[in-house]
Amino acid sequence: MGIVIPEVLNHYNVYNDKAKKLIGISGEIELGELEALTDTLEGAGVLGEIEDAVTGQFASIKIKIPFSVLYEDMFSIIDTTNPPQLTLRASMQCMDPTTGATGYYPVKIVVRGKATNTNLGKATKGKKMEPEVELEVMYIKIQINNKTTLELDKLNFKFVLNGKDMLAKIRSQV
Repeated sequence: MGIVIPEVLNHYNVYNDKAKKLIGISGEIELGELEALTDTLEGAGVLGEIEDAVTGQFASIKIKIPFSVLYEDMFSIIDTTNPPQLTLRASMQCMDPTTGATGYYPVKIVVRGKATNTNLGKATKGKKMEPEVELEVMYIKIQINNKTTLELDKLNFKFVLNGKDMLAKIRSQV
């Protein structure tokens, strides 16, 4: 398949830093959002204001890991003295637009962060408890079809987009 139309995330699993599959995770993980830190540009030669992103600088990023019930694996990721590294391995279903054939390509998301909020859920007879762990993301790397599309390491001054080191010039000047 050359150019493909991405359709759905067919399936995924989550692993801890010891490559052990985490058990009890429910179906949906909120990956957070990349919100660039900005400053307003205004003055002579500018008509009004422009809110401009500061390259490589992002606001707090949170990832939410929901579990079905209270489970041992959930408590293994809330130790703030040893932040977990989680790996989501997924299979993205796609379609070849020329033939309509269905194909698949890998998606891998690696996240390292510290727990900032642990919701223990609710206890209801015969129901899921829906506890959730929220992590402050310090590192995230996304690979689509074995190509790195995003790598952000807030503690080691690294920001890569589609293979381009966005901070190389800045690092050479400071």
